[in-house]
Amino acid sequence: MISGSCLCRAIRYEVTVPISELRHCHCKDCQKSSGAGGAVNAMIPSSGFRITHGEPRRFTKVADSGRTLHRFFCGDCGSPIFSRREVLPEITSLRIGTLDNAPPMKIATNIWTESARPWAHIDPATQRFPGQP
Repeated sequence: MISGSCLCRAIRYEVTVPISELRHCHCKDCQKSSGAGGAVNAMIPSSGFRITHGEPRRFTKVADSGRTLHRFFCGDCGSPIFSRREVLPEITSLRIGTLDNAPPMKIATNIWTESARPWAHIDPATQRFPGQP
């Protein structure tokens, strides 16, 4: 079992599916919500993700892709935890930095590379997409 939480541990969760590949999103929204060069996510089935403690807050915005995205975060410490597209709620985009016990994995795909910060390192061995794949 894989577990995770926000910074203050008010929100805790479990993941019951394997996580092996990660996706680094360089879109402007992920840059703003993370305060960094984007967000590193694991795309997992929502059925394999469960909040075990607390209630995340939600912020909804139409993304650069034109899709409505619900971002879930801790209302106390502000840590982004996961997001879901309105039209695809069966997939959860989990912010991988919130894991307590991360299994071995690496970034396999970089998306929205056209808006990556000049200082971002994008491994040439990964799949790369200038926008949403």
